[in-house]
Amino acid sequence: MVLLRNVTNLLLRQNYGLVYSSLRNCQVTSQASLTENSTLTESPQSTLSQPILFKRELQHTDMYNKHLTPPREAWLLNFDSMESRKLNIIELHPEIFAAFPRVDVIHENIKWQTTYSKINWIWLRTRAELAGSNRKPWPQKGTGRARHGSTTAPQWIKGGWCHGPRGPTSNFYMLDFHVRVNGLISALSIKFAQNDLKIVDTLEKFPSDDPQFLSDMMDKREWGPSVLIVDKNDIFPRNIALAAENINHINLMPVYGLNVFSMMKHETLVLTLEAAEEIERKLLYQLTRTDLEAAAKHIPPETPGLPDHRDSFTTDSNFE
Repeated sequence: MVLLRNVTNLLLRQNYGLVYSSLRNCQVTSQASLTENSTLTESPQSTLSQPILFKRELQHTDMYNKHLTPPREAWLLNFDSMESRKLNIIELHPEIFAAFPRVDVIHENIKWQTTYSKINWIWLRTRAELAGSNRKPWPQKGTGRARHGSTTAPQWIKGGWCHGPRGPTSNFYMLDFHVRVNGLISALSIKFAQNDLKIVDTLEKFPSDDPQFLSDMMDKREWGPSVLIVDKNDIFPRNIALAAENINHINLMPVYGLNVFSMMKHETLVLTLEAAEEIERKLLYQLTRTDLEAAAKHIPPETPGLPDHRDSFTTDSNFE
């Protein structure tokens, strides 16, 4: 066993040495080619062809362990041509884009989104609302049949309903706050784990307003068949807005409208860099906010410049 272990260690060291030497040679050749290209033509695309790590200062780094759950990395892609080019590598917060996927939480969010806006319009008439006479169908005694007072009773065919629905009734209800937040985090984590989350630099550089160009671009990049494009602002650039207007499977959405149902409905989720940073910032704030406990107890927050009277308030009937 000791001999076998020494042999494996030796092989691993040799392999590591070969890999390190090959990487070192590639680095030297790439640097030499870069210097030659820089002396011939100094074009801005030569720097973009060599992806480097885009340094982002992640917030709330105390929420994760850098050794167990390090920050996730994703390619920053271009959106100005049909061909896909990798411009950079960006870091993403693991608590937002690499959380444990809760399928039950996603189901609760989808059930809530498809139910709360529906109204039940079914309205069945009672025996008092039916048209017709209320006389007795036959005499009380002497016929040998069961006694009845009216043919509009519920036990009769075409009679009234005694406990039927009396619409319109609303199905509105509010899902718990943390269930909604965790639903968004789970949906983003699933999209990132399945390589269905793409991050682009900006939508301003989209070159054409032709819907066919946008459709061919999605097909060539293998994004789809349905694509959801999310930007920070709700006013999209002219070209991308006109190109996606008549395509049913390509939709545009601002950050404040992002929801679980739309992310699960579309195959590919495309975020701009500003949208990804805004989503990360908002969700981290919701995970770390401390004012919910005071709001649940009906305790007003402390106002700067005014005396703190929170000790005099109770959770009884003061704010009910």
